Amino acid sequence: MAKKVDSSKQPLRKPASKPSKSLRATIAGPSTRLVIGGLTVLLAVLLFLAFFSYLISGEADQSVVGAAFKTPLKDSGQKVQNWLGLTGAIVGHFFVFQWFGLASFLIIPVLLVAGIKLTFSREIFPLKRLTYQAIFYMIWVSAVLGFVVLWSDSQSNLSTLSGGIGLLINQLLYNLIGWGSIAVIAAALFVFVIYFYRVDSLEHVAEKVEGMKVPRPTVSNPFKNLFKEIEELDEDEEEEKPVEKPAPVKEEPKPILRKPIPVITEPDEPEEEADEEEQEYLQLQKVNRLAEDARRVLETPIPLPVEAIPVEEPVLEEVVAYTPPAPVAKVSREVPKEKSSEPDFIIETAPAEEILPPKKIEKLDTQPNENLIKELGLYDPTLDLARYQYPSVELLREYTTDKAQVSEEELKTKKDTILRTLSDYGISIASIKATPGPTVTLYEIVPSAGVKISRIKSLEDDIALSLAALGIRIIAPMPGKGTIGIEVPNKNREMVSIRAVVASEKFQKSTAELPVVLGKTISNEIFVTDLAKMPHLLIAGATGQGKSVGMNVILASLLYKKHPAQLKFVLVDPKKVELSLFSKIERHFLAKLPGTEDAIITDTKKVIYTLNSLCVEMDSRYELLKNAGCRNLKEYNQKFIERRLNPEKGHRFLPYIVLVIDELADLMMTAGKEVETPIARLAQLARAIGIHLIVATQRPSVDIITGKIKANFPARLSFKVTQKVDSRTILDTNGADQLVGQGDMLFLQGSDMTRLQCAFVDTPEVDAVCDFIGEQQGYSDAYLLPEFEGDEAGNDEKDVDLAQLDPMFKDAARLIVIHQQGSTSLIQRKMKLGYNRAGRIMDQLEATGVVGPFEGSKAREVLIQSEERLDELFKELRL
Repeated sequence: MAKKVDSSKQPLRKPASKPSKSLRATIAGPSTRLVIGGLTVLLAVLLFLAFFSYLISGEADQSVVGAAFKTPLKDSGQKVQNWLGLTGAIVGHFFVFQWFGLASFLIIPVLLVAGIKLTFSREIFPLKRLTYQAIFYMIWVSAVLGFVVLWSDSQSNLSTLSGGIGLLINQLLYNLIGWGSIAVIAAALFVFVIYFYRVDSLEHVAEKVEGMKVPRPTVSNPFKNLFKEIEELDEDEEEEKPVEKPAPVKEEPKPILRKPIPVITEPDEPEEEADEEEQEYLQLQKVNRLAEDARRVLETPIPLPVEAIPVEEPVLEEVVAYTPPAPVAKVSREVPKEKSSEPDFIIETAPAEEILPPKKIEKLDTQPNENLIKELGLYDPTLDLARYQYPSVELLREYTTDKAQVSEEELKTKKDTILRTLSDYGISIASIKATPGPTVTLYEIVPSAGVKISRIKSLEDDIALSLAALGIRIIAPMPGKGTIGIEVPNKNREMVSIRAVVASEKFQKSTAELPVVLGKTISNEIFVTDLAKMPHLLIAGATGQGKSVGMNVILASLLYKKHPAQLKFVLVDPKKVELSLFSKIERHFLAKLPGTEDAIITDTKKVIYTLNSLCVEMDSRYELLKNAGCRNLKEYNQKFIERRLNPEKGHRFLPYIVLVIDELADLMMTAGKEVETPIARLAQLARAIGIHLIVATQRPSVDIITGKIKANFPARLSFKVTQKVDSRTILDTNGADQLVGQGDMLFLQGSDMTRLQCAFVDTPEVDAVCDFIGEQQGYSDAYLLPEFEGDEAGNDEKDVDLAQLDPMFKDAARLIVIHQQGSTSLIQRKMKLGYNRAGRIMDQLEATGVVGPFEGSKAREVLIQSEERLDELFKELRL
């Protein structure tokens, strides 16, 4: 006993620990727990919004997240589409894309349970156990989804499902044991369930399942719950556990029954339904007496008087019937009032539908237009150049040795090789069919029953090795067919000439708005598509794989089908040599800025002005369509041809405008945001008013083809690229890296992918077509775009603060004076500066009198002729 007394006195010997206890009490007090708990719940909600928003806009924010660690978001000028801004985009990028994918949402329940535990001091689920489960299932679910992504071979489209951890786990397992990795993942779940849930045997699981079904047969449970609630209402100050005493149990229900009666009858009318209250009170007394009898039966050790339980069944029916009468009576009174008001509203809205004056006005307006059509006929936009002749097919070269048929021996040999390779891996084939094309031969395989497609697709490299082919492509399954396609390159390739495809009946009789012939498919069919329905085209391909030839084919096919009054080109050629042949048709088909000499744009500054000028043209065209009540350019031009639009109100015939950019990567490196924004805006809005974009690049990387640009180019054309990453960037799937080059390409429009052999057009052929068109009578000048005043055109000396000159101002001024050339690009190249900074230095040089004002495409005039005069200027400026 002495030991117990001493141990009880020990806490009294620590008075010095009171300050530390008070500090701990304040830190771990209820207020601090409430604050931390609320912040934890808020963090869970914010993470859910960030993750969910990333699933919607993660692809568009990918380039922003990549550049956020290099330059601040304000300086880059980019916008984030995530609901929580840049922070939400970064958090979603790391959790969903880099780490766990969709399994990242399992973090949120853990934070919610922890926050509720801290805030309300209630633990819904065991927090420690829930945390262990969440960690395991995050990794396991990510691994399962990673297997699905790796199996479907669509990592670029579905990578957000599994995250980087899931893909990494499956790639490691696949390198070790192949497709048996799913067995390892399933075994991990099996082991976790056994040890975490303490499963000893399958009988133990069956007992638990049966144990969940046992507590149903007794009917006494509702009476127990009812009695517990009645006892809790009476015990306000006394907290005593003994419930087995029979004496207090008999006395408690009587006063308790009188308490809830006014609460139940308060919503009812007290004056009119007094008799009903007395009846209800008597019924409640009977119910409580029966409940007392039932509880006595339940508390007895030997359940002999269970026969009295059937008496409880009518009591349950009475209790259920007791609660609904009051609200039902109220609802029945209100419903007929609502029904009676409905026909009144219908009668009031009827006269408003009969008033239709606009239709009569439109009929009156069409009468003078019909008279104009009878007098003058339909408007013909081609009458401006009535003598214009379309180029002839004879201008194109006819190749006599362009056909190279695949021999039957070659087809049979490759067929036997494919069958033998598949049989070596235990794959049987029901049938095989060969379709020779100009570049590749398509072998369509029908596998036997029970053969998985994934097994055949995984043997792509093995089949290429056995065939000694440059690169094969497996389509599993083929769209619209129950077969698997294997594309094998031919030994002798057939050249597809542009004359063969342009002279074809399919192209000549095409009724498309902007018909474009690209070449032939793998089944030797001529492929013709409509640029107006694409509505924009993104072209990618490595150097020397036929990208520039493909662009010439597209432009030549449009020249063969459209009149100069119906189509205009805006050509952007940073290389300065690829599109120079089309300068001869400037007065027929080209468009340019006012005051410029060359219609083909090669200077970066002029490219920015041209793109912004096209945006101005787009806005003005939308204004015309709005005033005309049309939704697209075709409807608007049709109304104008039928003389239903008045030219005195600004209406005119609108030709299609095709913007062609030969190398986007060069523009993005030199101008960046100034080029990306107008291109994205045109791609988003310009298709309805007849402005279409054809953009080409050699390097289809994420920083060149940003998410903002890529999202608005549903049609993509890819020649051979060097890496699988480039193929996924341009086509969202593999395949472009397996092409054989020299015009072999993949065309993606929507979800349909087609392999084509691009037609070949030589430089003399393009030159002959342009000479034929250029020698004819044309317009007085090229089609003029709206004027756009750039930063330099509107700068005055007042806009430049001479007290804050650039640190490299003196070096730039000396460079300009030495070369006697006032060019912004010269400052960029020699001093290795960005475009924006070089432009600001040029503004400062103009304000200080070193160079003259902006003169369009010409270089600025240098006003200082010697370095001595420049030094005097520096002294005057106190530099």
